[in-house]
Amino acid sequence: MTDNNGSMVAVDHLSKTYFSKTRTVQAIGDLHFDVAAGDFACVVGPSGAGKTTFIKCLSGLLEPTSGSVSINGKKVTSPPADMAVVLQEYGRSLFPWKTVGRNVELPLSENKTPKAERERRVREALEAVGLADAADLYPWQLSGGMQQRVAIARAVAYRPKVLVMDEPFAAVDAQTRADLEDLVLRLWKELSLTVLFVTHDIDEAVYLGTRVIVLSSSPTFVLDDVRVDLGAERSQVETRSEKRFADLRARVYGGIQRAKAKANAVTAAK
Repeated sequence: MTDNNGSMVAVDHLSKTYFSKTRTVQAIGDLHFDVAAGDFACVVGPSGAGKTTFIKCLSGLLEPTSGSVSINGKKVTSPPADMAVVLQEYGRSLFPWKTVGRNVELPLSENKTPKAERERRVREALEAVGLADAADLYPWQLSGGMQQRVAIARAVAYRPKVLVMDEPFAAVDAQTRADLEDLVLRLWKELSLTVLFVTHDIDEAVYLGTRVIVLSSSPTFVLDDVRVDLGAERSQVETRSEKRFADLRARVYGGIQRAKAKANAVTAAK
């Protein structure tokens, strides 16, 4: 069940400051937003906006200075059981000495899922990402796009309620990126996932999301929360050609440019 507000993800005035002997850096100023169950929320912002810090707090890898994150109504103090994370550096997240099937199976083995259930989930997850015949291959035998499909299959096999993706397609070519975007949209619908998708690519955010959360420069807060009303069915050609797509893209782009301008003005004043 979700929390009392109906939110699957609740970011409650999250703040994170890094302290050292020589300086103090406030990476996240005050992040506050909710993501409803079944939403596909894309997060964008200028470089240095604290997106990586946010992901670490969200996934329980970093303790916030103040505020909190809740997943499915439970405050995050360690990696949440209801969450799976797919990273940009898919090559480092896969074990080259394990087969594709064993890589996908790994988190299921860790949480002691029965063997027959593990095998069924691995098979279904690989079929879902178009790699049904790759279970006995090794990651190094696959292309970059196929390796990222393995990372997605591993996340899907875990059966999370929340799927977090941190710039997952940044390292692949344009055609592979388009294919993976459509794959994630299909899995999101078929599996009723709640997705938080962090990206630098504005067009990608508008194409994928039901909303786009625009972050300010550090110290970070939500600069804009853009509802994407492009309809449930998306097409790489038709959707991206719509006037509404261009309007939404312009709004997100304008927000990021304002954030950059403010950051530059602050830097110049120092």
